[in-house]
Amino acid sequence: MTEAKVTEHSAPPRRGAEHSPAAELPVRRPKATFASRFRQDRSLLFMVLPAAALVLVFKYVPMLGNIVAWQQYSPYVGITESPWVGWENFQRLLTDSHFHSAVINTVSITTFQLFFYFPIPIVMALLLNSVLTPWLRSTIQSIVYLPHFFSWVLVVTIFQQMLGGAGLLNRVLRDNDMAPVEIMTNPDTFLVLVTSEAVWKDAGWGMIIFLAALAAVDPTQYEAAAVDGAGGWQRMWHVTLPALKPVIILLLILRLGDTLTVGFEQILLHRDAIGRAHAEVVDTYVYYQGVLFGDWSFAAAAGLVTGVISLLLVLGANKLAHLFGEAGIYQKSGS
Repeated sequence: MTEAKVTEHSAPPRRGAEHSPAAELPVRRPKATFASRFRQDRSLLFMVLPAAALVLVFKYVPMLGNIVAWQQYSPYVGITESPWVGWENFQRLLTDSHFHSAVINTVSITTFQLFFYFPIPIVMALLLNSVLTPWLRSTIQSIVYLPHFFSWVLVVTIFQQMLGGAGLLNRVLRDNDMAPVEIMTNPDTFLVLVTSEAVWKDAGWGMIIFLAALAAVDPTQYEAAAVDGAGGWQRMWHVTLPALKPVIILLLILRLGDTLTVGFEQILLHRDAIGRAHAEVVDTYVYYQGVLFGDWSFAAAAGLVTGVISLLLVLGANKLAHLFGEAGIYQKSGS
């Protein structure tokens, strides 16, 4: 009897008892409080505080001034004393033929540059990435992106000296008894002119972004593709371009957001030579209406409409990128 009791009490536990469902439940940790998270990240928060203050003061606070779009604003009496006119400025804007012309010119320039300027930095990055000599690659890269640091005044002056009425091209044509060509003052060549200037100035700078994306590609992917028999074009199509795809979509979304904001300084320098009918864009229209003509409220309404449309374009393009499985410029946490 005693041995039976000892055997009964010393029997091992049942199989699986130590792995009961209650033992497998995850331990719930208490949610971190705001104070604990602040103590943990306070160094990073203090580091970013000056930049956040600059953005707040120079970006968000001035947005409060958009209220003048619903007023007949006068800088001599201020916002508080300027009379309210409701939606009158927006109604004027929708019926103004000069504003319609400026929008059409802006969209035309943006669309033209989207097809003939946007792909050039990508092609340049692919070509430069194929250069195997490091010093030659660095030299070409430095030469190509140097014009980015030139002002638009200098860029337009250089093109004027080369393509203007008394420029190098026309002097060569005259010396050879040929008729000079009008490029800097010809509305028919204006799109090609401003796009060529933008390519010469900023294509090299845009190339750096794509080169940085290419530098992140694992070289073993090219080696594996070569072992599988893929040629140069196949490696570019199946390895290089997929690596550039997220960056291309990101920059394309940002470019769509700038549809109604073409380079202000560049267009302003060409406006008088080309003529208002062909060279007026939304930015120069707002500048002339507000700063030069003193119609501050009307110019504010035009700028506000432009900003809202640009925001909608960015949000729509970003949503479209999400539908194609790309991150875009932002995405919700957990998605």
